[in-house]
Amino acid sequence: MINRRHLLVGGSALTAVAVTACAKPAPKPDLNATFQSIYDELVDNSPMLATTLGLDKDKRAGLKAKLDPSTPAERARQQAFIEKALASLKAIDREKLTGMDRINYDTVVWDYSQSLNGFKSFDFGSFGYPAPYVLSQLSGAYQSVPDFLDSQHSIETKADADAYLSRLTGYAVLLDQETERFKADVAKGVIPPDFALQKALTQLKGQRNTKAADSVLVASITRRTKEKAIAGDWNATATKTYEGEVVPALDRQIAAIEAALPKATHDAGIWHIPGGEAYYTFGARGGTSTDMTPDAIHQIGLDKVKEISAEMDAIMKAQGMTKGTTGERLAAMAKDPKFIYPNTDAGKDKLLADLNKQIDVVFAKLPQFFGTLPTSKVTVKRVPKATELGAPGGYYQSASLDGKRPGAYYINLRNTAEVPSWTLPTLTYHEAIPGHHMQISIQQENKNLPELRKISGFNAYIEGWALYSEQLAGTDMDMYATDPFGEIGYLHDALFRACRLVVDTGMHHKKWSREQAMDYMNTYLGDSNETEIERYAVWPGQALGYMIGKIKWLELREKSKAKLGAAFDIKKFHDTGLLAGAVPLAVLEQVYTDAGQI
Repeated sequence: MINRRHLLVGGSALTAVAVTACAKPAPKPDLNATFQSIYDELVDNSPMLATTLGLDKDKRAGLKAKLDPSTPAERARQQAFIEKALASLKAIDREKLTGMDRINYDTVVWDYSQSLNGFKSFDFGSFGYPAPYVLSQLSGAYQSVPDFLDSQHSIETKADADAYLSRLTGYAVLLDQETERFKADVAKGVIPPDFALQKALTQLKGQRNTKAADSVLVASITRRTKEKAIAGDWNATATKTYEGEVVPALDRQIAAIEAALPKATHDAGIWHIPGGEAYYTFGARGGTSTDMTPDAIHQIGLDKVKEISAEMDAIMKAQGMTKGTTGERLAAMAKDPKFIYPNTDAGKDKLLADLNKQIDVVFAKLPQFFGTLPTSKVTVKRVPKATELGAPGGYYQSASLDGKRPGAYYINLRNTAEVPSWTLPTLTYHEAIPGHHMQISIQQENKNLPELRKISGFNAYIEGWALYSEQLAGTDMDMYATDPFGEIGYLHDALFRACRLVVDTGMHHKKWSREQAMDYMNTYLGDSNETEIERYAVWPGQALGYMIGKIKWLELREKSKAKLGAAFDIKKFHDTGLLAGAVPLAVLEQVYTDAGQI
């Protein structure tokens, strides 16, 4: 998922060092000092990033009352920031850098160059990141801010509660800013597919029609100020803001989407908007951190689907499942009542408790495979009910840098029939241990990385690691030794990611329809994956990173085994890649080359 897996770009331009004819020659730029300057500007100008990282205190305490703006002026400021950041880095002689200094340099330059390309090439959608629609079933402040305020904005004091109220007012302002940007994009012909707008409307109306007392926006501050015994009628004040400012802003956003809906087409691919073909090249490069062509990626997907389907077929037959295609057999397993938790609050609580126990089992095995372990904890939480309709099946939210807020593995429990028990082990290995929580926590806790690198993210590295972790848990940690259905779940998810390569390139490059993509998924997985297909439609290229990244991790591991032979150490292999932090795939290969492992 995008909310924690790419370098967050925001803030004003770097302050350049003035040099006059009378001044002494400026000292040669220092790499780490330059990184720190970029990082400080980034955090200082992104209140929401500061809160996410747990840095909205002391000299940055004023940020806690603000949200990140979404205006043309903010876009221009961010572009200027990236341009000057790159200029400051390119003033450093790369050829004189060695070891991790060069890795860090190449990583940040690649990322900022990619983002700057987005700013310069496209005047719509997200700022510099491949998400073309300001509003969709998966994009917009209405999707992110309510949970952000509830789960990331801490309330310990009256000042924290006042800041929450300020942000609640800011939420209404942000909604209006995005509404105006959405209208401007529609005028340019950048209109999301009809199904994306329809689901966005469903979610927006659900939020708008929720009474203040039942809204997480009001309930969160009411509950938490009561728990901390903070004096004041916080419920009344939050209710007034919610009803008087937030609801009207939601109404305006709903009206804007309803006005655009008749102009929307049913075309799923990004090709249907002006500049769509170039945008997909941008998205695929961002998603994979490679220059692979859509045609090459499509073919890798077809080959992997064939390979994984054959492996799954063999295990299914060993369990006496012989009738129908693998997709039909998976569909039958998905409907088997013995694998379904009760679709009740109690059943969902039991599911969450079982996943937490599973994490404990895997955590105990980590020292056999890793020399470096995370110190931060991870918890399993439900995707908020207000946004679960359009949200993916699971995603991870990183811990705060100070460790006070643990990492969170979110699972979508809108309907427990969508998450049969045989699918849950591998999802947990992916999102928590040894997947996202393991990788992101080690990166954040690494004292040898510049602060800027601790918060950087590259989709193919991060998602590739998480997908590699699914295989690591099964093949190396023997987590499926007595769980053949869990192993089928692992192969299902690997097949799922292989299918993504086919359908993402199919929709955005080969002009497949939404229905054609759903039919392909249904053939091989026994499920049309409607929500997932619609996700790929509005996040072009993001879904490519999983399998492409995993293939790179496995390729590097095999290269290391071939070079080192009996000296190969799985702990060293994992530590080398994880302690480098998230990097583009080409840079990841250089990490192992520098370490003498390939």
